[in-house]
Amino acid sequence: MTGVQAQQMSTEVESNQAPHSPSDEEFKNLESDYKRLHDEAQRLLSERVHLENDLVNVKKKASRLDEEIRILKTPPLIIGTIQDILDAERGIVRSSNGTVFQVSINQRLDSDKLKPGARVALNQDTLAVIEILTDAWDPMVSGAEVIERPDIDYDSIGGLDEQITLLREAIELPLEKPELFRKIGIDPPKGVLLVGPPGCGKTMIAKAVASQTKASFIRMVGSELAQKYIGEGGRMVRELFSLAKEKAPCIIFLDEIDAIGAKRLDSSTSGDREVQRTLMQLLAELDGFDALEDVKIIAATNRPDILDDALLRPGRFDRIIEIPLPDEKGRKSILSIHFERMSTTKINLGKTVESTVGFSGAELKATCVESGMIAIREGRSKVTQTDIKIAIERIKKKRENNGHRGNPDSLYN
Repeated sequence: MTGVQAQQMSTEVESNQAPHSPSDEEFKNLESDYKRLHDEAQRLLSERVHLENDLVNVKKKASRLDEEIRILKTPPLIIGTIQDILDAERGIVRSSNGTVFQVSINQRLDSDKLKPGARVALNQDTLAVIEILTDAWDPMVSGAEVIERPDIDYDSIGGLDEQITLLREAIELPLEKPELFRKIGIDPPKGVLLVGPPGCGKTMIAKAVASQTKASFIRMVGSELAQKYIGEGGRMVRELFSLAKEKAPCIIFLDEIDAIGAKRLDSSTSGDREVQRTLMQLLAELDGFDALEDVKIIAATNRPDILDDALLRPGRFDRIIEIPLPDEKGRKSILSIHFERMSTTKINLGKTVESTVGFSGAELKATCVESGMIAIREGRSKVTQTDIKIAIERIKKKRENNGHRGNPDSLYN
């Protein structure tokens, strides 16, 4: 190697080993790239967290849908009633169609709750007892109008002062001051029967008493207790009274009781006999509780002439209160209550009272509503005497079309 070549190689090595210092522009570019990559990494991490959360939610939703599919594929259960317990593994049940079976009992169920009369769910194929239906009322019973405390008071009812007094003595006084009856040594009435034409306030007066006594209010229509299968109506009556005792103090209001309380006849069909069985269960329930308990019965009908004598004897419906069509004083009171809530011009209340002879409370309310609708239709904000006159004529025409002619006091049908 010559001296010139060695000098060139030394120069090349020194050139390779010398550090390269970046310029300001290159440094700014590197810094910008670093910041961009850092932001991109943060964004990707954030997206990853969101995707992981979405994945968890999707898995939960999928699991929930799988459970719903499993439930939908599960065969329906049969509702039954335990008749007797043979041993820890076997029992006698009555299915919803009335057939009696000996079935096996799921060992995980609480044996203390497996008593005769308990409602249970049965497997559709094996009829084995799968579940105990605790506090399970019949849908017709639990679906009845149950009001913890009605919002109707005595001031909302006009023309029934005497009837309100009689009802308060029979229902309100025993619930609020039972010691008075114990001191005298008598039993208060167990039940009250309200009779009168439709639309005279039988339901309203019952709700007002329940509101005054701070009692729960259960309204059941008599026709709902008439069932197709043998024993179903009687079972519903039992559950109705059991529900009332659970919600005590409570008032049971049986509207249209003539649907199940009609007189029993010798010549009857199988349907009539089932209705009679329901009536007999109602009579047994009326006889089976203490008059001073926190459960009272109010029934209503517009056909008292067809009720069975056993229903009206003392000890069941002890007090019968007639709710008549309102007289002149009653109509004035009812109209005053409704007109106070309405925006009206100066009206002649006396003339309106004279024009509504024979109107029931419901028809008087319909007159006020109709007069208000007339004013709204004509774009006015107040009801005039002319509106009321037209409304009365319309209600009268409707009464005539429905066959309400002759003596209005005899309209109990």
